[in-house]
Amino acid sequence: MSLSLRQQALRKIPSVDEILSRPETVDLLKVHPRNVVVKAIRKGLGQLREEILHHKELSQWGDALFSFEHLYPLFQKEIDLQIQPRLRRVINATGVVIHTNLGRSPLHPSAIEHLIDVSKSYSNLEYDIDLGERGSRYTHVEEILCRLSGAESALVVNNNAGAVLLALNTLAEGKEVIVSRGELIEIGGAFRIPDVMKRSGAILREVGTTNRTHISDYQKAIGPQTALLLKVHTSNFRVMGFTSEVSLQDLVQLGREHHFPVVDDLGSGCLVDLSLYGLEKEPTVQETIKTGVGAVTFSGDKLLGGPQAGIILGKKTFLDLFKINPLTRALRIDKLTLAALESTLLLYLDEKRAMDEIPTLRMLSLDTSKLKRRGRRLLKKLQGMMNKRMTFTLKEDVSQVGGGALPLQELPTMVIAIKPLDFSVNSLEENLRKGDPPIISRISKEELILDMRTVFDEEIPLLVAGLEKALKHLQSQ
Repeated sequence: MSLSLRQQALRKIPSVDEILSRPETVDLLKVHPRNVVVKAIRKGLGQLREEILHHKELSQWGDALFSFEHLYPLFQKEIDLQIQPRLRRVINATGVVIHTNLGRSPLHPSAIEHLIDVSKSYSNLEYDIDLGERGSRYTHVEEILCRLSGAESALVVNNNAGAVLLALNTLAEGKEVIVSRGELIEIGGAFRIPDVMKRSGAILREVGTTNRTHISDYQKAIGPQTALLLKVHTSNFRVMGFTSEVSLQDLVQLGREHHFPVVDDLGSGCLVDLSLYGLEKEPTVQETIKTGVGAVTFSGDKLLGGPQAGIILGKKTFLDLFKINPLTRALRIDKLTLAALESTLLLYLDEKRAMDEIPTLRMLSLDTSKLKRRGRRLLKKLQGMMNKRMTFTLKEDVSQVGGGALPLQELPTMVIAIKPLDFSVNSLEENLRKGDPPIISRISKEELILDMRTVFDEEIPLLVAGLEKALKHLQSQ
């Protein structure tokens, strides 16, 4: 198309004021704020302008391209994008249980109910009802944490990185912290132990090698500037083969001999021995506390199955120091996190109930027979979509724990594998991802995979509807 024809087409684009004067737009202004509607019109007209300049072949459209009937859906779409929350519910069909990008652990219904109850009214967040005076927000979960773990004291901050930062800053600012070179980990989001240590004001003292560290390495590094020993659980990777590491018990004994504490960053943290339920052995919080460690830190939204939080447990002597550190206020949790965390922790008073009901633990321990039933239910509802354009297959596969926990653990699972025959699997994945709600899947060997381990029973109808809409859109192309 010639430049002059495109310029003529550009002159046909209606003005914003012309659109605003339309009766349909006046109706929109009764429902939505004027600034929202105006922005949507300008953006819609801008999209039309770009299409004329770079994409559209006007001979196929003619004057219909500039009609209000053609433009109105563009404006409505832009309005919807403005008023729709950016943080949205998605369906996790990836098979990654603790999916950091998808919000990690879903909450138990009791946690959600408590969260809503506390958030819609006032609460005793920092008020002692018995004494009728100001209280501490941390007391609401300290007792249950100590009861479950055996620790003397507890403190909760906004995430585990904050917990590690607080511990190092409180106990070792301006002094040396000894840590094995093999434990200087980096996890998702470029969070690195050396960087956190630097920000805390502590001085890193590396010992050992990547694959082997001995107790003598720690002993040789101890000096007048040593403040503590740090052990970091390599939860998101494993070093295999010719390896050696010093046990937490031996580090605690070494710390006692030299009169300084040991801090253990457990990372994921778990209150249940998962090996009893067919999973790999992961050190529990209770086992860690029994070693006599000064403080242990771990996340609230990984294997614990609660909200994002950084939990610190340990000796009262050290925890009291953490509580008066000014950083604690900067890292403190709010009433919503407290409500969700407290309700989650109460479920652990009955371990069987915790395993059966906390969504993360339930998903991790589901056997394939239940997953197969869920897959058959979905497959049955998809029968009507089967045609010459794709195939549906229920088959065995492997899920992942995710969240940096149990990196070597493979979870046998059942998946629905969809194989497109005359369109790309990537286009199907994109259409599902951009649906409402978005369905997040994975692709393997030119098949789209819907993993039944991370799909809830009540989401089956949403999956079916999402697939129907995605396929309808693909067929219209």
